[in-house]
Amino acid sequence: MINRILIRTRIVQIVYAWYQNTNKDLRTAEKELLFGLQKSYDLYYYLLLLMVELTKAYDARVEAKRNKYLPTDEDLNPNTRLIENKFIGQLSQNHQFNKYLNERPMSWREHDAFVKNLLDEIIASDIYAEYANETKTDYNDDREFWRKIFKQFILDNEKLEEILEDESIFWNDDIEIVQTFVMKSIRQFSEENGENQRLLPMFKDDEDRQFALKLLHDTILNEQKYRQLIETHSEKWDFDRIAFMDMIIMQIALAEIHTFETIPTSVSLNEYIEIAKSYSTPKSGTFVNGILDAIVADLRKNNI
Repeated sequence: MINRILIRTRIVQIVYAWYQNTNKDLRTAEKELLFGLQKSYDLYYYLLLLMVELTKAYDARVEAKRNKYLPTDEDLNPNTRLIENKFIGQLSQNHQFNKYLNERPMSWREHDAFVKNLLDEIIASDIYAEYANETKTDYNDDREFWRKIFKQFILDNEKLEEILEDESIFWNDDIEIVQTFVMKSIRQFSEENGENQRLLPMFKDDEDRQFALKLLHDTILNEQKYRQLIETHSEKWDFDRIAFMDMIIMQIALAEIHTFETIPTSVSLNEYIEIAKSYSTPKSGTFVNGILDAIVADLRKNNI
């Protein structure tokens, strides 16, 4: 699940912090990198858990109405389709899901008001009305209902983003990407897999984990070499006035190009240009592109 876009972004943050910290220790930086990536994976489970918590909130609401002093016929005979949703039942019983939550406990309890308000929005929606009024539903209908709900009410939810950003500083830049992985997981669920449905692993394979560590190491250990290249190819600009973040982004980009020859140079360049657009100044994308293009062209010319 932790793809290289997330890895590159996290390394930019870690290297930035490295230069701000007077106590520079590579092992500490490595631990912070892996911790940050673990937090990204936590977010994946936290968003899966939100769907389970919404279902529990609905169940609690139904029971409260049933136990009123003077319940109505509707209170005594509620629509329980949401409670009986087979997809959520499968997710809540999933071995991998429950094992992870036991090892790394997390809860929506502190955000109970948000969960209840979100549930109100869902119940008031056309998506819910159509689902609740179906004569009969099967597993695919149940799964499709939650796919639609996640897309409509959880993706791009500003209040949710505020909550997640307050929960962890590591989640500020991860939300959009991790949400797409949750959507992918919903689509991949199959009734026949039961409690053993595979959720996305933290890393696709060990290669991605090693990519993260090697990139961090090479960026820091070869700082002088990469900064010299940047200075040499920034003659049109005042080197001392280059934005600090631009310098870090270019340093990491050069480390990737140097260390991972199997990754097409154009792919690496494009990734770091996009990072520069998001994390630095408005003109950083163009600036970083120009400097890196000049360095790469020179290295190729000299067969380096």
